[in-house]
Parts: sequence; C-alpha cells; structure tokens
Amino acid sequence: MALEAVSCAINGTLVPLLSSEVQLLGNIHTEVASIKAELESIMSFLKDADANAKLENERAKNWVEQVRAVAYQIEDVMDEYILHLAENKQRRGFIGFLRKMACSITKLKPRHEIASQIQGIKQIICEIKERADRYGFSSLENGSSNKTEEKMEDDPRIASLFIEEGEVVGIESTKEELIRRLIIGESNRTVTSLVGMGGCGKSTLAKAVFDNEKVFEHFDCQAWVSVSQSYKTDDIFRRMSKQLYQAIKKCAPEEINTMDQNSLIHMLRGFLLQKRYLIVFDDVWSADFWRIIKIALPKNDKGSQIIVTTRSEDVASFCKESSSDHLCKLEPLIEEEAWKLFCVKVFQQDSGGRCPLGLERVSRAIVKKCEGLPLAIVTIGALLSTKCKDASEFQRFYNSLGSQLERNPHLTNVKRILLLSYHDLPYYLKPCFLYFSIIPEDYQISRGRLIRLWIAEGFIEGQKGKTLEEAAEEHLTELVHRSLVQVSSTKIDGRIKKCHVHDIVHEIILTKCEELRFGQVLEEGDPSWNNETRRWSMHMRKITNKDLKTIRSTKSRIRSVLLFSVGDLPKKHLLGTLATNFKLLKVLDLLDAPLDEIHEEVGNLLHLRYLSVKRTKVNIIPKSIGNLHNLQTLNLKHSGVFVLQIGILRRLCKLRHLFGTYGVKIQGGIGHLEELQTLCNVEANDDLIEELQNLRQLRKLGIMNVKRKHGKALCTAIEKMKYLQFLRVWATTGNEILDLHSLSSPPEALQQLFLSGRLEMFPNWISELHSLVALNLFWSRLTGTHAIKALQELPNLLKLHIFYGYDGEEMHIGVGGFPKLKKLYFDHLERLNSVIIEEGGLPVLKELQIGNCLQLKEVTSGIRNLRELKSLYFEDMPTEFLDRMKPNKGPDYWIVEHVPNVKFILVMDGFKRYTLHEYQEARESRRLNSLNEEPEVWGDE
Repeated sequence: MALEAVSCAINGTLVPLLSSEVQLLGNIHTEVASIKAELESIMSFLKDADANAKLENERAKNWVEQVRAVAYQIEDVMDEYILHLAENKQRRGFIGFLRKMACSITKLKPRHEIASQIQGIKQIICEIKERADRYGFSSLENGSSNKTEEKMEDDPRIASLFIEEGEVVGIESTKEELIRRLIIGESNRTVTSLVGMGGCGKSTLAKAVFDNEKVFEHFDCQAWVSVSQSYKTDDIFRRMSKQLYQAIKKCAPEEINTMDQNSLIHMLRGFLLQKRYLIVFDDVWSADFWRIIKIALPKNDKGSQIIVTTRSEDVASFCKESSSDHLCKLEPLIEEEAWKLFCVKVFQQDSGGRCPLGLERVSRAIVKKCEGLPLAIVTIGALLSTKCKDASEFQRFYNSLGSQLERNPHLTNVKRILLLSYHDLPYYLKPCFLYFSIIPEDYQISRGRLIRLWIAEGFIEGQKGKTLEEAAEEHLTELVHRSLVQVSSTKIDGRIKKCHVHDIVHEIILTKCEELRFGQVLEEGDPSWNNETRRWSMHMRKITNKDLKTIRSTKSRIRSVLLFSVGDLPKKHLLGTLATNFKLLKVLDLLDAPLDEIHEEVGNLLHLRYLSVKRTKVNIIPKSIGNLHNLQTLNLKHSGVFVLQIGILRRLCKLRHLFGTYGVKIQGGIGHLEELQTLCNVEANDDLIEELQNLRQLRKLGIMNVKRKHGKALCTAIEKMKYLQFLRVWATTGNEILDLHSLSSPPEALQQLFLSGRLEMFPNWISELHSLVALNLFWSRLTGTHAIKALQELPNLLKLHIFYGYDGEEMHIGVGGFPKLKKLYFDHLERLNSVIIEEGGLPVLKELQIGNCLQLKEVTSGIRNLRELKSLYFEDMPTEFLDRMKPNKGPDYWIVEHVPNVKFILVMDGFKRYTLHEYQEARESRRLNSLNEEPEVWGDE
C-alpha cells in the first residue's frame, strides 16, 4: 500500500500539477519536480517490499510506513494548493476584483504556508532516503537476509494435509470422480487442476486422492511437492526426484545435490519416460512454474497423471494444454454439508455430532458466516468444541469473530492462510481488493459502480489502447481469477454483474484496512472516528446531531464518504457539514440515502470526481455543481431530478458518465463533453440530437421521447460513435414512428440494442450487428416474416425480447436458426396463431416465455425439440391453452414434460406462478375456473 500511495502521489497528483493544466507560482514548480524525482528514486525498494509477504526487518517496516505517510501528506498539500488556486481563479468581474484586492494580503499567508509545507516534505523525503542508506535496506535484495520463504514447519497450510477421514465432508463425489479419472483415464499424460479460494479444500481433496490405496497401487511411482509462493525450481526438482526414487525403493543419486537445472531435467525425464507416474504440485501461484516444470515430465503413453492445486484460474487454465486435461473448480460447501461438518467438529464428543436445540440458532449463524469455507468451519469448530456449550457463550464468540480472527491463536491460522492471497497481489490490485472492506458484509456491489469508484479514487492507471474503465474491469476479472472476489451474478454474455467477498475474508481485510489507514467503517454507536483514515463508510441506521458535531470537529483528510443502509439523517444538513469540513473529497456516494436535497456547499468540492444520488428523493441539482470541473461520474438515476439547469454541465469537461433519471431534460449544451462514455435516460430535443455527433467516445447511450423528425440526425450521430456498445431509443409513444433506416454503418461493437417505438419496416442494419448479444423490440409491430428470418442469422445473439413487436400470424424458426440464443420472450403478439420450430432450430435455448399471445390455441410441438430448455413460462394465456398441458391428461403434455421448470404466470393474480401440478390441482378443485376468476394463492413462490 505504500507503493500504491506513492504511485498515486506521483501519477495522480504531481504529474498533473507539473503539466500545463495548472499554473504554479514562484519556485513551487521546481520544488514539486524535485519531490517527484525523489519519490521515483525510492520506488524500486517499495516494489521489493510489496513483493514480500512480510518484512522481517522492523526498521524496514517502519521505513515503509513513513514513506506511505509522506505520500499521503504530499497528496494533501498538493490538493490544498490546487484548491487554493482554483478558488482564486473563480473570482470574476468588478466584485471579484475588489475581493481579490481585499484578499491580496491574507492570501499570501496560505501561499507561504503551502510553500513551507512543500519544503518540509522535501526535507522529510531526504531524511527517509538517508535513513534507508544508513540502515542498509534501500533494497531488500541487499539489505534483508530474512527472506519470506516459508519453512514447512511454519506453513499454516500443512494441517490440511493431515485431516481426519470423518472431516472430509462435501467432496466425496468429487473425490470418487477424480480417483476414477486417474485410474481409467487417458493413456497420454494428463493434468488435473484443482482451483478455488484459500481454505476451500483443494489440498485436502488432493491428499485424500493421493493417499487412496487404489491410486497408490495403480502407479509405478508417486511424489507430492508443496510449491508455495517462494520456490526455487532446482529445489522442486530435487525434492521430486528423491520422492520418486524412494517410491521404487531406491536411493536418489548422490550427485543430485550438485546438479544444475538442465542436468536435473535430463535425469527426471530419463527416470519417468517408461513409468506410469503420479505427481501432485500443491499450492502453485505462478504460471511460470508450470512453464519450466512440465519440461521434466515426459508425455509418455503410460497413463501418467499430474494434479495441480492453485488459487488462480489463470494458472489452472495455463496448465490445460489438451482436451484430456481437466480443470475442476471447487465451490464452497452447500448449507447442509457445511452444517454437517460443523456439527462433527463441535458436538462429536458431547452429543454424537448432533447440535443441541438451544444452540442451533446461533450455531447456524456461525456456519452462515463461514459461507461454506471448510478451513473456517473446521478451525472455528475445533475452537468451539473446547468451549462451554452455552448459547450466550456461542453468541459472544459470534459477535467478536473479527477480533478473534486477529488475536485468538487458534484462529490466526485462518487469517494467515487467506492473507497469502492478499500478499501475492501486485501493488495495483491491493487497493482495489481492500475497497471491499468498506463495503458492507454480504453486500453485492454492481460491477459498473465498483469500477467507477476505483477510477474516482485514483486506483486505475492509464494503459495504452484501453480506457480506464476497461483497465478497471480487467483488474476485477483478475481478482475473481485469483479466487479473492466472488461473482454474485452475471449478465447474459457472462460478464460480471454483481460481486462480493467471502464473509471471513471481509473480516480479515477490514482489520488490514484500518491498520493501513485505508478506510474506516462507521457503525451504530462507534466510539471513535479515525482522523487519519482516508475513507469513511457509514453503515449506521441513523446519523445523529452528535455525529454531525463530531464531523465538524474532525480535522481529517477524508477523501471518500460512502453511505450504506443509513435510514435516518439529522435535520441539519449532513452534506453541508461534509462539504465544509472535507474540501478534498473525491467520492460522495449517497446511493439509497434518505436525502431530499443537495446542499449548495457541495459545489465547493473542487476535487470531487464521483457524485451519486441514485434512488434518493433529491429533486434539484444546484447550479453550484457546475463548479466541479473534475467530476467524472454524476448518477441521478431513480432520483427526482428531471431537469439539469442551464450552466450545470458547461464546465464539467471531464465528465465520463451521466446517468439521468428517466427522461431528464438537459438545459444547455452537451457537445463539449468529449470524454463522455455514458449518457443514459436523457430526453431528446433538436439541439441535443445534433450535439450527439460530438460525443464520439460514447459506449452507452439511452435517449427518450424521440420523435420521427429526429431519426436522420440521430442516425448520423450514431454512425460516428465507433465504440458504442449499448443503445436504447424510446419513442414518445408506442405509436410514434422510429425513423432509423438511414443508419448505413452501425457501430461494430454494439452488443445491446433496445428499440421502443413503431418501425415501418425492419432496419436492415440490425442484421449486420455481429457483436449483438441482446435485442429488445418493443411496440415495433413488424409484419414481414423476413424480419424474424434476419434475426435468426445473428451469430452471437443470446437474448431476444419481442413485446408488441411482431404483427404476423406465423413465426417460423428454421434449422440452425438463432444458433446461440439462450433466452427468448414473446409478449403480446396479438395476431400470432402458429409457432413452428424445426428440429435444429434454437439449439441451445435455456429459457422460453410466451405471454398474452391469445390467438395461440395449442402448444407448438417444436418445443419437444428443444433439448437444452430448462425453463418454460406461459404468462396470461387462455385457460383452454393451459389445460392442454395438464400432467398425464392434456394432449400437449408430452411436448413439455421433458422441461424441468414449467410455470404458468397469471398477472391478475399478482404474477403468481403455478407449476403444472399446482395448476392441475387448482383446476380440478374448481378454485381456478378461468382467467376471469381470481384464484386463491397456490404454490410457494
């Protein structure tokens, strides 16, 4: 984090300050350039320090802490200086001249103070460098003999290799399948990679398979090699060789200890060439490891097997070199498996593995906290097995779990194992990962919101050929691949939609976050507000006037304030207090906050990059927000703001993302916002449509109340948006014509298209969208069958929703039609009376919904051909149509009986969903006679 702090100070503060963007006074430019050079000169040590899990040299640790502190100080002083310049620059006209004259003496004082602070920082950096040279740790390569190679006897992971048979829970089927693959698998050498987060049971599973008697007898020789983060390739070769020789009752050659790497590889290849061997490489962190090790492992035809355990999906994927190689991702235990394992550990001695009734509630809460992580369940269970079996004792343990993980010697192993993944992160990913600590436990944050916050915080460095958003998304993907971040939900194309971290991981990094002054979580009744932290995350049901008083008295350098689950705010303005006290704020995330206005003082936060009032009752954006020339994200979605007044957007030249509430009116121009990537939910007008031509960086455009006359100008603008990926166009009404036919060359990158309005004919350019994955046609009322035929040929379409979008009587889906479509929805197709699905059409369809197609009299037999179909929904269809699918009675039941999930949805019954059997029971008991009768509540949904 020291490295990240210095990198932020250099790239986020000093470089812009030294550019022509800001005019520096006097000799400050020279001083700032000198500080930048000094910081760059100590970056090499910090990179060494960051690459080590821990610093054994206490002086070196203190030195790193001092560097981090001075980096924060640099950021503070420079931001204050920029703020000082900006405030002076804002004074305009005669009144401004008078004020300038009146302040000419007083403003010398802050300039002098800033100059003195810069001199002081320069002196501190010189002293830090001298101290590093004096103690000999200016480079870890030379200075510290205490490397962080982990000794096996101190390795916290070693216990997983000696787990009792009764504790192997939830992996039995995976174990048997793996044993089967090893014994009767391919004849060529095969690699099986076990991948998952730390503590999920990878090593336990591999050891259980390795020690299996059938497996042992099947192979000529075996070796188990623990790799870990700090390994030496020659040492790996030697340990492996000795085990292999021992397996055939021979001693390894004495010269093995003096062989170089090439000799060791030749020896191993010769030894293994004619043998069926099994080798496990446990805890592999780097793809480079496999690149070298595999050379020594010949691809003979004896059925040799290799098992690799790793936390990294990238490593596992790298080891998969042929179709016979296998990647097995270990998921957390399901709830009942986790409960079984917990009870075995806690209650085996006292009650035969059964949880007493009085302890079940709190015990299940503890198990839920472990989220299926075997390491946590086993370790916590072992500790609780020694405690008094009392509900209050268990509750106290649950309430203090975070501090227990930090201090209890029985649980620190869990922390050490999970922190290995954190220490293995490159410096640029550490702040991104730590950010999850200030997000509430169990909170699923959206991908877009998260990466925009990271960018606003300054965590994302620019990369050639990529936007900051693309780089940030790669960071998130890497954290997922390293098994540190869990995907909560995905979009139709597989991209991350929402994500979170494991509860136990959250507890651990929360402590790390406070230790590094990265941020502080403020909860109900919190006794202390940390003055040195950089971020406040408020998780309080109520912010009181007393809290406001504390904020006003805090002399802090807070950079970010995020509100989560705050249910009540004081009558006095929270935002005004924050804006007055913390003028260096970069992030103000007020999503879901109980706010009804934004204070004028927020417009003085000239460093603010991120402002969200999404899902609040705010209905007016003050004109002062127009002063925020560093603002990157303005999110007004689902708020009460329906007008952006003239002048607000005029100076927001760095704005990248503007999310409006539905149909927000923009008064004044937007053509100058050349960095804009997102423009959503804005109302169309003649001027706005024309100015869209200047927004050539747009990735996402959502425009409402479009009229027929806007069509040609809108098409001209869209043609210039070469990077556009998401397009939504709403006409003023369902009968208004959308004139989009003049779009001759649509953006090649377009992935999602939503059109709501009448189309006189099918726009031919839609059939050219080879990157399109999702298409919604609302109120289109297309009549020709050629439109459906054209859509069937889209090569990457995954989701199609047609709502009042087709007026034909027949829909014909031919062989090979919709080759990748997974979800298909037909809604209110009023004239449709026949759907034909040929065999080979919709080959991978998973979900089909047909709703309000009242002319359909029977279920299309083609559904029988959809072998991949998992869910089939019929919404508000006629009773006689539904009756045809009654189990074992209806004439069309045979068509749908192979579909696992068939539901009838009745809108007039509050969108109640009936299974086939529930519907049949309701009909037979005369409690659901027709669509015109209101049925009783049935089913469990």
